[in-house]
Amino acid sequence: MRIDVWSDVVCPWCYIGKRRLEQALAASGEQAEIVWHSFQLDPSAINDDPRDLPTRLGEKYGRGREWGVQANAHVTEIAAELGLDYHLDQAKSSNTVDAHRVLHLARELVDAGQVPADTQDRLKERLLKAYFTDGLPVGDHATLTSLATEVGLPADRVTAVLAGTTYAEEVAADQAQALAYGANGVPFFVIDEKYGVSGAQPVEVFQEALRRATADRTPVTLISAPATTSASGPTPGTTSTTPDDPTCGPDGCPI
Repeated sequence: MRIDVWSDVVCPWCYIGKRRLEQALAASGEQAEIVWHSFQLDPSAINDDPRDLPTRLGEKYGRGREWGVQANAHVTEIAAELGLDYHLDQAKSSNTVDAHRVLHLARELVDAGQVPADTQDRLKERLLKAYFTDGLPVGDHATLTSLATEVGLPADRVTAVLAGTTYAEEVAADQAQALAYGANGVPFFVIDEKYGVSGAQPVEVFQEALRRATADRTPVTLISAPATTSASGPTPGTTSTTPDDPTCGPDGCPI
Protein backbone atom coordinates (compact mmCIF):
# COMPACT_ATOMS: atom_id res chain seq x y z
CA MET A 1 0.00 0.00 0.00
CA ARG A 2 1.21 3.48 -0.88
CA ILE A 3 -0.02 6.64 0.80
CA ASP A 4 0.81 10.03 -0.70
CA VAL A 5 0.48 12.94 1.71
CA TRP A 6 0.49 16.67 0.98
CA SER A 7 1.26 18.81 4.01
CA ASP A 8 3.29 21.69 5.37
CA VAL A 9 5.82 21.50 8.20
CA VAL A 10 4.27 24.53 9.96
CA CYS A 11 0.69 23.26 9.74
CA PRO A 12 -0.57 22.17 13.18
CA TRP A 13 -3.30 19.97 11.72
CA CYS A 14 -0.76 18.25 9.48
CA TYR A 15 1.14 16.94 12.51
CA ILE A 16 -2.14 15.81 14.04
CA GLY A 17 -3.17 14.15 10.77
CA LYS A 18 0.17 12.35 10.55
CA ARG A 19 -0.26 10.91 14.00
CA ARG A 20 -3.86 9.85 13.37
CA LEU A 21 -2.85 8.08 10.16
CA GLU A 22 -0.08 6.27 12.04
CA GLN A 23 -2.56 5.16 14.70
CA ALA A 24 -4.94 3.88 12.02
CA LEU A 25 -2.15 1.95 10.34
CA ALA A 26 -1.06 0.43 13.64
CA ALA A 27 -4.62 -0.64 14.46
CA SER A 28 -5.17 -2.16 11.03
CA GLY A 29 -1.84 -3.98 10.88
CA GLU A 30 -1.28 -2.59 7.38
CA GLN A 31 2.20 -1.83 6.10
CA ALA A 32 2.37 1.27 3.94
CA GLU A 33 4.93 3.25 2.00
CA ILE A 34 4.29 6.90 2.89
CA VAL A 35 5.48 9.53 0.44
CA TRP A 36 5.50 13.13 1.61
CA HIS A 37 4.66 15.89 -0.87
CA SER A 38 5.08 19.64 -0.60
CA PHE A 39 2.34 22.14 0.17
CA GLN A 40 3.00 25.64 1.43
CA LEU A 41 0.16 27.16 3.42
CA ASP A 42 1.72 30.59 3.03
CA PRO A 43 4.33 30.87 0.27
CA SER A 44 4.70 34.56 1.10
CA ALA A 45 5.80 33.87 4.69
CA ILE A 46 9.18 35.28 5.66
CA ASN A 47 11.81 34.06 8.06
CA ASP A 48 12.37 36.15 11.18
CA ASP A 49 8.97 37.87 11.07
CA PRO A 50 8.90 39.91 14.33
CA ARG A 51 5.18 39.22 14.90
CA ASP A 52 4.26 36.29 17.14
CA LEU A 53 2.13 33.44 15.80
CA PRO A 54 -1.23 34.57 17.28
CA THR A 55 -0.76 38.00 15.70
CA ARG A 56 0.16 36.52 12.33
CA LEU A 57 -2.83 34.17 12.41
CA GLY A 58 -5.24 36.88 13.48
CA GLU A 59 -4.09 39.21 10.73
CA LYS A 60 -4.10 36.49 8.08
CA TYR A 61 -7.71 35.54 8.77
CA GLY A 62 -8.89 39.02 9.76
CA ARG A 63 -9.90 37.90 13.25
CA GLY A 64 -7.46 39.70 15.54
CA ARG A 65 -4.74 38.48 17.87
CA GLU A 66 -7.10 37.16 20.58
CA TRP A 67 -8.69 34.84 18.04
CA GLY A 68 -5.19 33.59 17.19
CA VAL A 69 -4.49 32.89 20.87
CA GLN A 70 -7.70 30.87 21.18
CA ALA A 71 -7.05 28.96 17.96
CA ASN A 72 -3.59 27.97 19.17
CA ALA A 73 -4.96 26.85 22.54
CA HIS A 74 -7.58 24.71 20.82
CA VAL A 75 -5.20 22.92 18.49
CA THR A 76 -2.64 22.47 21.29
CA GLU A 77 -5.26 20.66 23.36
CA ILE A 78 -6.16 18.32 20.50
CA ALA A 79 -2.48 17.63 19.80
CA ALA A 80 -1.91 16.73 23.45
CA GLU A 81 -4.55 14.00 23.18
CA LEU A 82 -2.27 12.34 20.62
CA GLY A 83 0.87 12.75 22.68
CA LEU A 84 2.12 15.79 20.77
CA ASP A 85 3.64 18.58 22.83
CA TYR A 86 2.95 21.90 21.10
CA HIS A 87 4.65 25.09 22.23
CA LEU A 88 3.14 27.54 19.77
CA ASP A 89 4.17 30.50 21.88
CA GLN A 90 7.74 29.66 20.80
CA ALA A 91 6.98 29.00 17.10
CA LYS A 92 9.34 30.87 14.76
CA SER A 93 8.06 32.38 11.54
CA SER A 94 9.48 30.36 8.63
CA ASN A 95 9.10 30.14 4.90
CA THR A 96 9.01 26.39 4.29
CA VAL A 97 10.11 26.10 0.65
CA ASP A 98 13.64 25.08 1.66
CA ALA A 99 12.36 22.49 4.13
CA HIS A 100 10.28 20.99 1.34
CA ARG A 101 13.28 20.98 -0.99
CA VAL A 102 15.28 18.99 1.56
CA LEU A 103 12.35 16.57 1.91
CA HIS A 104 12.53 16.04 -1.85
CA LEU A 105 16.23 15.30 -1.50
CA ALA A 106 15.41 12.72 1.16
CA ARG A 107 12.89 11.07 -1.16
CA GLU A 108 15.39 10.93 -4.01
CA LEU A 109 17.99 9.29 -1.78
CA VAL A 110 15.39 6.77 -0.56
CA ASP A 111 14.40 5.89 -4.12
CA ALA A 112 18.08 5.47 -5.03
CA GLY A 113 18.61 3.12 -2.08
CA GLN A 114 21.24 5.40 -0.57
CA VAL A 115 19.44 5.86 2.76
CA PRO A 116 16.94 3.68 4.68
CA ALA A 117 13.38 3.54 3.36
CA ASP A 118 11.93 5.48 6.30
CA THR A 119 14.36 8.42 6.04
CA GLN A 120 11.93 10.88 4.43
CA ASP A 121 9.28 10.03 7.02
CA ARG A 122 11.76 10.51 9.87
CA LEU A 123 12.83 13.85 8.43
CA LYS A 124 9.20 14.96 8.17
CA GLU A 125 8.65 14.00 11.80
CA ARG A 126 11.80 15.82 12.89
CA LEU A 127 10.83 19.01 11.06
CA LEU A 128 7.36 18.99 12.60
CA LYS A 129 8.75 18.44 16.09
CA ALA A 130 11.36 21.13 15.52
CA TYR A 131 8.71 23.72 14.72
CA PHE A 132 5.90 22.77 17.08
CA THR A 133 7.79 21.47 20.10
CA ASP A 134 11.34 22.77 19.99
CA GLY A 135 10.67 26.28 18.70
CA LEU A 136 13.32 26.01 15.99
CA PRO A 137 13.34 28.14 12.82
CA VAL A 138 12.69 25.55 10.09
CA GLY A 139 13.37 28.12 7.38
CA ASP A 140 16.95 28.63 8.54
CA HIS A 141 19.60 26.81 6.50
CA ALA A 142 21.82 25.93 9.45
CA THR A 143 18.83 24.48 11.30
CA LEU A 144 17.70 22.51 8.26
CA THR A 145 21.19 21.11 7.73
CA SER A 146 21.40 20.04 11.36
CA LEU A 147 17.98 18.35 11.31
CA ALA A 148 18.58 16.63 7.97
CA THR A 149 21.95 15.21 8.96
CA GLU A 150 20.46 14.13 12.28
CA VAL A 151 18.21 11.67 10.43
CA GLY A 152 20.99 10.46 8.14
CA LEU A 153 21.11 12.69 5.08
CA PRO A 154 24.66 13.44 3.87
CA ALA A 155 25.66 16.96 4.88
CA ASP A 156 27.30 17.76 1.55
CA ARG A 157 24.12 16.93 -0.39
CA VAL A 158 21.97 19.02 1.96
CA THR A 159 24.36 21.96 1.73
CA ALA A 160 24.38 21.77 -2.06
CA VAL A 161 20.59 21.74 -2.26
CA LEU A 162 20.21 24.70 0.10
CA ALA A 163 22.85 26.69 -1.78
CA GLY A 164 20.77 26.69 -4.96
CA THR A 165 17.23 26.11 -6.19
CA THR A 166 17.28 22.33 -6.64
CA TYR A 167 13.82 20.76 -6.26
CA ALA A 168 12.05 24.13 -6.38
CA GLU A 169 10.17 22.97 -9.48
CA GLU A 170 9.19 19.74 -7.72
CA VAL A 171 7.81 21.72 -4.79
CA ALA A 172 5.68 23.79 -7.17
CA ALA A 173 4.57 20.65 -9.03
CA ASP A 174 3.46 19.04 -5.76
CA GLN A 175 1.35 22.05 -4.93
CA ALA A 176 -0.23 21.99 -8.39
CA GLN A 177 -0.95 18.26 -8.11
CA ALA A 178 -2.74 18.73 -4.80
CA LEU A 179 -4.95 21.38 -6.34
CA ALA A 180 -5.60 19.12 -9.34
CA TYR A 181 -6.80 16.40 -6.94
CA GLY A 182 -9.26 18.92 -5.53
CA ALA A 183 -7.48 19.56 -2.25
CA ASN A 184 -8.39 22.95 -0.83
CA GLY A 185 -6.26 22.55 2.27
CA VAL A 186 -3.84 20.25 4.01
CA PRO A 187 -3.20 17.64 5.17
CA PHE A 188 -4.44 15.74 2.15
CA PHE A 189 -3.99 11.97 1.85
CA VAL A 190 -4.32 9.74 -1.22
CA ILE A 191 -4.29 5.98 -0.64
CA ASP A 192 -3.22 3.76 -3.53
CA GLU A 193 -4.02 6.62 -5.93
CA LYS A 194 -7.71 5.95 -5.36
CA TYR A 195 -9.03 7.01 -1.95
CA GLY A 196 -8.59 10.56 -0.71
CA VAL A 197 -8.86 11.84 2.84
CA SER A 198 -8.93 15.61 3.27
CA GLY A 199 -7.93 17.07 6.62
CA ALA A 200 -6.84 15.61 9.94
CA GLN A 201 -9.83 13.31 10.13
CA PRO A 202 -10.56 11.05 13.13
CA VAL A 203 -8.67 7.76 13.25
CA GLU A 204 -11.87 5.90 12.33
CA VAL A 205 -12.04 7.72 8.99
CA PHE A 206 -8.50 6.67 8.14
CA GLN A 207 -9.28 3.11 9.18
CA GLU A 208 -12.25 2.99 6.83
CA ALA A 209 -10.16 4.34 3.95
CA LEU A 210 -7.47 1.73 4.67
CA ARG A 211 -10.11 -1.01 4.82
CA ARG A 212 -11.52 -0.05 1.44
CA ALA A 213 -8.08 0.14 -0.13
CA THR A 214 -7.19 -3.27 1.27
CA ALA A 215 -10.45 -4.79 0.01
CA ASP A 216 -9.66 -3.53 -3.48
CA ARG A 217 -6.39 -5.45 -3.56
CA THR A 218 -7.24 -9.00 -4.63
CA PRO A 219 -4.58 -11.63 -5.23
CA VAL A 220 -3.85 -12.71 -8.78
CA THR A 221 -5.21 -16.18 -9.63
CA LEU A 222 -2.81 -18.14 -11.81
CA ILE A 223 -4.34 -20.28 -14.54
CA SER A 224 -2.12 -22.97 -16.07
CA ALA A 225 -2.63 -25.27 -19.03
CA PRO A 226 -3.15 -28.97 -18.23
CA ALA A 227 -0.14 -31.27 -18.49
CA THR A 228 0.26 -32.57 -22.07
CA THR A 229 3.49 -34.56 -21.92
CA SER A 230 3.11 -38.25 -22.82
CA ALA A 231 5.50 -41.17 -22.53
CA SER A 232 6.75 -40.47 -26.04
CA GLY A 233 7.66 -36.87 -25.25
CA PRO A 234 6.02 -33.46 -25.40
CA THR A 235 2.85 -33.01 -27.41
CA PRO A 236 3.53 -31.14 -30.64
CA GLY A 237 3.29 -27.39 -30.10
CA THR A 238 4.48 -27.53 -26.48
CA THR A 239 7.95 -27.10 -25.01
CA SER A 240 9.69 -29.38 -22.57
CA THR A 241 10.79 -27.81 -19.29
CA THR A 242 12.61 -30.72 -17.74
CA PRO A 243 15.70 -30.01 -15.60
CA ASP A 244 17.91 -30.91 -18.58
CA ASP A 245 16.06 -28.54 -20.92
CA PRO A 246 16.65 -24.86 -20.08
CA THR A 247 14.01 -23.55 -22.50
CA CYS A 248 10.82 -21.83 -21.44
CA GLY A 249 7.33 -23.30 -21.70
CA PRO A 250 3.73 -22.41 -20.87
CA ASP A 251 4.46 -22.40 -17.13
CA GLY A 252 7.39 -20.01 -17.40
CA CYS A 253 11.14 -20.37 -17.33
CA PRO A 254 12.78 -22.82 -14.92
CA ILE A 255 15.08 -21.26 -12.35
